[in-house]
Amino acid sequence: MQEVIYALLTGAVVGFLFALLRLPIPAPPAFAGIMGIVGIFLGYKIFQWILPLFNGGA
Repeated sequence: MQEVIYALLTGAVVGFLFALLRLPIPAPPAFAGIMGIVGIFLGYKIFQWILPLFNGGA
C-alpha cells in the first residue's frame, strides 16, 4: 500500500510541475492510458499462467 501512495504522490508532483512550467502532460489520454496499463498487467499475468504449461509444470 505504501508503494501506491508513493506512486500517487510522485505522479501528483510531476503533474503539478509540468502544469507550472506549462509543458504538455507526460501521459496519454486518460482512458487510453488506463487501458494500456491494464493491458500490460493482463499480459504479464497471462504469461505467468501460460509459462508453466510449456515448462512441464516446473
